[in-house]
Amino acid sequence: MTRSLKKGPYVDERVMKKLVGKSPQTAGVIKTWARASQIAPEMVGFTFGVHNGKNHIEVVITEDMVGHRLGEFSPTRTFRKHGGKMQKELEQKQKESEIAAAKASKDSGDAKKK
Repeated sequence: MTRSLKKGPYVDERVMKKLVGKSPQTAGVIKTWARASQIAPEMVGFTFGVHNGKNHIEVVITEDMVGHRLGEFSPTRTFRKHGGKMQKELEQKQKESEIAAAKASKDSGDAKKK
């Protein structure tokens, strides 16, 4: 559900205070926990350290990001892999085929030397 046009976009006041009177080249990384804050055109060029729950991830703001939220560019969950028994079997077969290919190339290399 979008925010009411009457209210306007939500931009955290504390984030905007940190930008006042600074240029993108001299500001450095601006740390913030305001993941829900929308990216305003005044933020373009700045580097934000957006908190993901564990640490701050550096996000360089570009023109394309205006209107999105800061939290969209700082994922909170780390993807390990899809898994299960079938996936394990597929990975094992792939590993075996790589080993066989490596042995075959090694054997052909030895044969050329003789």
